[in-house]
Amino acid sequence: MKLKHLFIGLISLLSVSSCIQDEALNVEAAIDDCTGANIQLANIDVTRKEIEIYVLDGTDISKQELIFSLPKGASIQADEKEPGDEPPFYNFSNKLIRKFTVISEDGNTQATYIVRINKMELPTHYSFENLRATTPFHIFYVTNESGIMQWASGNPGYNLSGMARNEMEYPTVQMPIGKTGRCLKLTTRSTGSFGAPLGMPIAAGNLFIGSFDVQNAVLAPRQATKFGFPFTKLPVRMTGWYKYKRGATMTDENNNTIPNSTDTGDIYAVLYEAPTSDFSLDGDLFPNGQGIDEHIVSMARIEKTIETDEWTYFDLPFTSQNGKTIDKEGLRNGKYKLAIVFSSSIMGAYFQGAVGSELWIDEVEIICE
Repeated sequence: MKLKHLFIGLISLLSVSSCIQDEALNVEAAIDDCTGANIQLANIDVTRKEIEIYVLDGTDISKQELIFSLPKGASIQADEKEPGDEPPFYNFSNKLIRKFTVISEDGNTQATYIVRINKMELPTHYSFENLRATTPFHIFYVTNESGIMQWASGNPGYNLSGMARNEMEYPTVQMPIGKTGRCLKLTTRSTGSFGAPLGMPIAAGNLFIGSFDVQNAVLAPRQATKFGFPFTKLPVRMTGWYKYKRGATMTDENNNTIPNSTDTGDIYAVLYEAPTSDFSLDGDLFPNGQGIDEHIVSMARIEKTIETDEWTYFDLPFTSQNGKTIDKEGLRNGKYKLAIVFSSSIMGAYFQGAVGSELWIDEVEIICE
């Protein structure tokens, strides 16, 4: 009988031990997202642990709302407290750059992030001369008198594939010789054994005004792409220069050849209604390549990129969409956002395209009324 009781006790002990192991505290320390009432855009660089927060010029940043999305059980605090800090509101009026440290649920892992507030209006001229980083991949930024803004691309997602041996083998890179100075080059590339089983056999080179959430790059790639920034001017045309070479073989998301089909690049800008500051269109703004999102009010888009080795000028008028007209008072009050997008494969968001397609872009301008 004593042996029986001992056996039951042992089983109970093992059961309790198993439960304790199942409920082990989370070891993750990271910032997955950052939102706030007046945040227009947030770019998170998971490699460098840097977060670029963009708000409109003139915003009161003495009580800037920062709502951080953290792993289960993790906590966060500012490294140095500023007068007026009352989380989730923080005072950036004295320092535009502050550090925040995330501590994991188990207390054993820490990660310190640099958070920078940028107050600016969206520029209207883009030359692709400036890089914020060159490794492991190129990160472009634009600048004007009110500040700087980082372009977004799918490079962080392509980094997961492990296919690039250096920064020049990513889909989105800077080249030294453009129409004027440096330029942008976009290439549709294979994702190899990483992407094929996921229905993502290619990665089109792209660059856009917005943000890319690498955390969702595999599970929801189109939703991971957020387009646009508030725009208070009335755009009438988009101009610039391009070169294009299409890849040899069009394939679909299953890596099957698409017969009697050739690739083309995409160059477009859309002005759309933004009901709230944190509203953005995602990669489904042209669902399955058909139709157009209901929020879009005006668009400038190239009909087709012709194959050419010479720099070719484009001049694309903005035309009304969805039967909508622009509310000029709403425009002045920041109720619209502008998205500018370039891609080496027009259906790249749906993983259809030709490996080797190249789109070169330079000296783009949004001409306003």
